[in-house]
Amino acid sequence: MLNEFSRTELLLGAKGMDRLQQARVAVFGIGGVGTFTVEALVRSGVGAIDLFDDDKVCLTNINRQLIATRKTVGQKKVEMMRDRILEINPKVEVTAHETFYSAENADEFDLTKYDYIVDAIDTVSSKLVLIERAKENNVPIISCMGAGNKLDPTKFEVADIYKTTMCPLAKVMRFELRKRGIKNLKVVYSKEPPLKPIESEENSCKTNCICPPDTKRKCTVRRQVPGSIAFVPSVAGLILAGEVIKDLTINQ
Repeated sequence: MLNEFSRTELLLGAKGMDRLQQARVAVFGIGGVGTFTVEALVRSGVGAIDLFDDDKVCLTNINRQLIATRKTVGQKKVEMMRDRILEINPKVEVTAHETFYSAENADEFDLTKYDYIVDAIDTVSSKLVLIERAKENNVPIISCMGAGNKLDPTKFEVADIYKTTMCPLAKVMRFELRKRGIKNLKVVYSKEPPLKPIESEENSCKTNCICPPDTKRKCTVRRQVPGSIAFVPSVAGLILAGEVIKDLTINQ
């Protein structure tokens, strides 16, 4: 009998669809990249998804984040993403963690229960902790490098972190991972040289922050607030999801 995943089954087969239905994937960072990753995983048939983010939807998220609308501004991102998932497929087991993953709380989470981890975090320290823990527990992980200050979605590539070029975030991650003895990491990164934001006093988040009042990590505390656009982080997110799906099914 035909169902919502019949077209996907034509490509992955019944065994592939069963594998996805039994899989549990964790996505860390439910933003411009992560929301599109989650949606693609759900629409591909993944049966259980854990969402990690402590942020709330901001008006400035509307230009690129799947869950951001006028109605959701001020709402918790993990809750809005959970609601959207269940509207697509009410059978998905969704666990929403309203938390910012870091060294301080990493021990609270057992990564071994996941079949795959997606790192869409935008903070280097947290990315490193997550990657280290995943590697220690032999859990497959894919990490997104910088998607901000970019305009060309065709420049994204999938590679090992040590084979990346051009991306400033990847350069920092290569250095830090090498120090930690991590020899490989699958990443999505862009070869496009980052653009310099055209920032003024009027459009600066640093001086005109409009984050929801009780946001835990406002943009005013960030070292840099990059420029962004709808069609770059979304493509990175879809590539991440595609790699997860292929690795769970085709590349087994």
